[in-house]
Amino acid sequence: MPLYEQIYRYIKENIVAGRISYREKLPSTRLLAKHLEVSRSTVELAYGQLLSEGYIESEPYRGFFAAQMDGLVHLTQEQKICVEEKADKKEPYRFDFTPNGVDLKGFPYSAWRKLSKDILLDDKVELFRLGEPQGEKSFREAICKYLYQARGVNCSPGQVIVGAGSDYLLMLLCSVIGRSHVIAVENPTYKQAYRMFASQAYQVCPVEMDACGMKVDSLCKTGADMAYVTPSHQYPTGIVMPVKRRMELLKWANEERGRYIIEDDYDSEFRYKGKPIPALQGFDGHGNVIYLGTFSKSIAPAIRMSYMVLPEELLRVYREKCGFINSTVSVVDQLIVQRFIEEGYYERHLNKTRALYKGRHDMLIKGLSPLTDRCKISGEHAGVHLLLTFDGGPDETELIRRAGEEGIRVYGLSDYIVGGKAKKPTVLLGYANLSEEEIKEAAGILCGAWRSGEP
Repeated sequence: MPLYEQIYRYIKENIVAGRISYREKLPSTRLLAKHLEVSRSTVELAYGQLLSEGYIESEPYRGFFAAQMDGLVHLTQEQKICVEEKADKKEPYRFDFTPNGVDLKGFPYSAWRKLSKDILLDDKVELFRLGEPQGEKSFREAICKYLYQARGVNCSPGQVIVGAGSDYLLMLLCSVIGRSHVIAVENPTYKQAYRMFASQAYQVCPVEMDACGMKVDSLCKTGADMAYVTPSHQYPTGIVMPVKRRMELLKWANEERGRYIIEDDYDSEFRYKGKPIPALQGFDGHGNVIYLGTFSKSIAPAIRMSYMVLPEELLRVYREKCGFINSTVSVVDQLIVQRFIEEGYYERHLNKTRALYKGRHDMLIKGLSPLTDRCKISGEHAGVHLLLTFDGGPDETELIRRAGEEGIRVYGLSDYIVGGKAKKPTVLLGYANLSEEEIKEAAGILCGAWRSGEP
């Protein structure tokens, strides 16, 4: 285990157990590094992970302090062990900062060809049958192992359902839970999910957010019994939900029978500072979390392969009401992705893609530095987009118009808000589709366009 993770785990476990009390000051990174005889950057990485997950708080010029852990659900060791909005029609833009982009130039073509050839080498009739309704068992086993190791998700292969994209799985979920629920969504939110729920005749309630994510007190006022959230990297704001808010959400779900949290973990693999934030489902000891994941963001959109982990209670309902529905993903494709995971190609692909995106992320932030005196950058260090929030100056529509006149497409935060618009002019800039050279050029043009007219 890396040294920084050993330090992170030790401090986290002591905070959770109460051995480090609320507001207790932690040693400085310099002193702790000296005491442990490790580099200061190692300690800084551990502290950064604790800070991201909400176990500690930072105060300028004062240091780090243990965060409040009231109401934290303590999992037993046994529990711990068991285990995209559609792109618009393309415009003739020179540069498109779409937040839904995926870099396809780095797709592992040679590995994919090899695995496809190996699987089709044997003349197996079974490969071309319908397959199991939930997905091939061996593939679901591979997904379970990956989710536990990478995301801390506790599930069995029987709880996993494989489907052709998140849209299909959301529609399938609607058939499982019935139409009598009130569903709360974050605001701003992933509009595709909002439209899916609305199209299925649900009452959908947008819930305002603060710096920690969906506000639980506001959620309680809606009367909703289901909440759709993206806690590991909120879409589109990039907020990482700290552990205290996660526990508050789980407490809300556990207060009444029939309440569920739908956790969409759409791009958790892309984090550039520390390791990915553990999934909310891993903290759930009462079967209140429905977990959604996808390979579309991490491999390629055309894969159209997502998965859903149902709690045991809903799994029984699924088998009664939807168990007859055939799988929407071919057996061949499932086995290719299974081998892609099991033989280490997926991990290597993620590492390569993560490094590629980090370079673009850093280049974009550097290129936008001339604007930092008039706007705030947020949502960085994770995902494939960041946000620029302007304090004064042109409004959001004007910012988008100026960029468009220069042949650059950017996206306004207001497009993701249900029933309103952003309080301050905010634009989203995705960097997955652009090279570092393109980002450097486009960022320079944007700085000039958005500063034009200044004295």
